[in-house]
Amino acid sequence: MKEYEVRSMDLAPEGHKKIEWVRNNMPILRMLEDEFKRDKPFAGVKISLSIHMEAKTAYLCRVLALGGAELAATGSNSLSTQDDVAAALADSGVRVFAVHGVSQEDYERHLEMTLEHRPNIIIDDGGDLVSLVHTKRPDLAEEVWGGCEETTTGILRLKAMEREGALRFPMLAVNNARCKHLFDNRYGTGQSVWDSLMRNTNLIVAGKQVVVAGYGWCGKGIAARASALGARVIVTEIDPVAAMEAVMDGFEVMPMDRAAERGDVFITATGCRSVIRGEHMGRMKDRAILANAGHFNVEIDMEELEREAVEKRELRKNVTGYRLPEGNWVCVLAEGRLVNIAAADGHPAEIMDLSFAVQLQAALYLMEHRGRLEKKVTDVSAEIDRRIGRWQLAAWGTDIDSLTEEQALYLKSWNF
Repeated sequence: MKEYEVRSMDLAPEGHKKIEWVRNNMPILRMLEDEFKRDKPFAGVKISLSIHMEAKTAYLCRVLALGGAELAATGSNSLSTQDDVAAALADSGVRVFAVHGVSQEDYERHLEMTLEHRPNIIIDDGGDLVSLVHTKRPDLAEEVWGGCEETTTGILRLKAMEREGALRFPMLAVNNARCKHLFDNRYGTGQSVWDSLMRNTNLIVAGKQVVVAGYGWCGKGIAARASALGARVIVTEIDPVAAMEAVMDGFEVMPMDRAAERGDVFITATGCRSVIRGEHMGRMKDRAILANAGHFNVEIDMEELEREAVEKRELRKNVTGYRLPEGNWVCVLAEGRLVNIAAADGHPAEIMDLSFAVQLQAALYLMEHRGRLEKKVTDVSAEIDRRIGRWQLAAWGTDIDSLTEEQALYLKSWNF
């Protein structure tokens, strides 16, 4: 098997710099790196990863490799792959199959190449690797001890497989860990989406009317950061309880049909498809900006937009303008793909330190409990969350209280 497929190994030096930068800002993974180099917990274990191929995830791969794992990695979105990082990771000895901007056909071929070493553990971001095993490579399923899923979208896919009785090995819902979604989805997405919006448009946020579709943890973070930057925020939702939260957090709530006419910037974060459709775009202000923060590029109906637009033009890097029959232009960032990583550098390093600590602990859990887990989607244990929380607090130099023996007994008692 070809050991790697990247754009050019000449790009590796710049990629190494990026990886070293994030390493210096990820104290938990550095601690685990030292532990893994000493103990080699993954010695002989084969791991396949479908990840956003950028510096933080490359460092995750390096830590796994130093722990003895045999790795093969690909990108989980062709536009999020950074060619210099992919080259640096390949230069480190990891099998890498990832090139920025490849066709869908080549993207799927890279997924298949990542499975060729017949993995014991799968680390997935969006569910594409696990789906491929079940649809095209069922011969591999018996060799897979289990997998870890990073995203809300991927867990939705896995839950659907579980309901249908199709899931052939256990999966850990990394996204559901508190040390993941409370920080990665909220603070990571919140900051990185606006980093991408600002660097790609060079426009001010203050004073804008921002429409956030979806008020899960990602939507909460996007809305909070928009408000902090001086924007006025409208939230659209289908869940009445989430909509109540948005109202009590100080935001307007209304259907997309009404919000379409008011927004200057629209950001989708729902995990669903066709959230912004042609009927909405035709009523938007001229030069309204559209961006997607969900994993797949289906939340903005790009197929309908491509079909109905009377003119299409690249307005600047990562910004495509579409003139609609109604006469207005809409400006779509990053082809409607995951805007914070397809058109920027993704979440801050410190945030991904938490998320990838969960990934590493989940992978260890799968290895240690091999053959004893049910073939279903299981949440990461509360003890893993608490352990990572203690590590992070220690890195910050922050102390907290602990229960006295009397308090612990009181909380376990029913006879107050």
